Amino acid sequence: MVKTHEKPIFIKEVKRDMYQMVINGKPADAKSGEMMTVYNPATGKPIAEVPKADREDVDIAVEAARTAFDHGKWKRYRVGKRARILNKIASIMRGRFHELVEMEVINSGKTLSAAQGQVMQAIEDFEFYAGAIVGHRGDVNNVPGQFFNYTQKEPTGVAAQIIPWNYPMMMAAWKVAPAIAAGCSVVLKPASLTPITAILLAEICTEAGVPDGVVNVVTGPGTTIGAYLTEHEAIDKVAFTGETSTGKDIMAKASETLKRVTLELGGKSPNIVFPDADMDAAVNGSIFGIFYNTGQSCEARSRLFIHDSIYDEFMESFLAKTSQLIIEDPLSEKSHVGAIISQTQLEKIHSYVEEAKKEGATVLAGGHPLKVEGFEDGYWYAPTIITGVTNDMKIAQEEVFGPVVVVMKFTDEKEVIQLANDTRYGLAAAIWAKEQGLIKRVSDGLQAGVVMVNCPFSAFPGTPFGGYKESGFGRELGIETLDLYTETKSVLSYAGRKPLNPFNL
Repeated sequence: MVKTHEKPIFIKEVKRDMYQMVINGKPADAKSGEMMTVYNPATGKPIAEVPKADREDVDIAVEAARTAFDHGKWKRYRVGKRARILNKIASIMRGRFHELVEMEVINSGKTLSAAQGQVMQAIEDFEFYAGAIVGHRGDVNNVPGQFFNYTQKEPTGVAAQIIPWNYPMMMAAWKVAPAIAAGCSVVLKPASLTPITAILLAEICTEAGVPDGVVNVVTGPGTTIGAYLTEHEAIDKVAFTGETSTGKDIMAKASETLKRVTLELGGKSPNIVFPDADMDAAVNGSIFGIFYNTGQSCEARSRLFIHDSIYDEFMESFLAKTSQLIIEDPLSEKSHVGAIISQTQLEKIHSYVEEAKKEGATVLAGGHPLKVEGFEDGYWYAPTIITGVTNDMKIAQEEVFGPVVVVMKFTDEKEVIQLANDTRYGLAAAIWAKEQGLIKRVSDGLQAGVVMVNCPFSAFPGTPFGGYKESGFGRELGIETLDLYTETKSVLSYAGRKPLNPFNL
């Protein structure tokens, strides 16, 4: 049993035992009256109830968003006014920072430090897009002298945005901020396991002055309302973050009405350590890269490639420091690794570890569920390190989505590039080295949308995030994300003295 080392710094109770959806700027229950229970993964105990929406509720939310877009004033606001409101959203979030962080911890089981960083990034997303939209404009193009051509950016329309449970607040901001900055209206569908901070965000948007119907939140099963959103005829765009199989299904459904689609999907990211790397930095960064957010990250660096000349030295330090990770009350300032989101996910993680052992791999650390003192009914898994792995094993190819890393040796850069790319995914990769030429060659060779060099962090507001191959397409978090929520209209006009008569009539 893992012992608790300190009392939580927050001792507040959840403010409400029931949260409502936000539709057309107002609190809303499901028309059926049905509710879903939301749990704290760290304790396994219920914390609140939210509406269990069905297709009728989706229709109401989509109609509100459609009306707000087609007949409302949001898209007609000057960009400066929209920017001011986005900054006000960020300001309100800053004022409620501790409340949002605490709720993120309670609803997702993540650690306090993780939630603090993620809520802060969510705030900074709104601030970033408040600035970015002001400079998002069309072009004047070179055409023959008697003609004039310019392009202008116009909002795409109504966007359905479906987000996962691993980064509830941050993913909501990644989706909502650029969409409303561009002038779109949105229907946000948070994960059934973690809907609360998305509801709070919609309430904040209304408080900040976002007109009714521009930001709507519906809660319920993805198989029911998520699927319906992707095929709804009044939806113009779908943005989804989640597992690859669901992304493929969304893409197929959206194709029926030719919706614009953005997909940020799974990953099996390589983490490559070369002989000239700063050993301490590489070890510390590699631990963070897999165990941050309890490994429940699409860009978790879950395949660790170590050059054979430094393998023993690296592994000795890697194992020693992993054993020092503190696992306790997620609201503790000292906690490094939080809870697993659900019992189902816990069992899935463990099944991957057991399958790896059957295939001949060796578990050097972890490899089992945990009992944490005071949180015995929660869902916890030990940080796990597995060696004796080959890149064709199931655990090296499939996304575990938990605190599990597989370790493999390599001998040269050509070999490791081939191994790193030998996966259907291409979301992220990390390189630890000092030689700039090697870093450039390997970065160029990796099939990944994000390459981290001597750094464990994958994204900040302003840095594009997205993947190659089956990790999806489209880039979020950058300036170019605004293009995903706008159409480019080309206006070509004639300014010659003589009327045109191309048929010589």
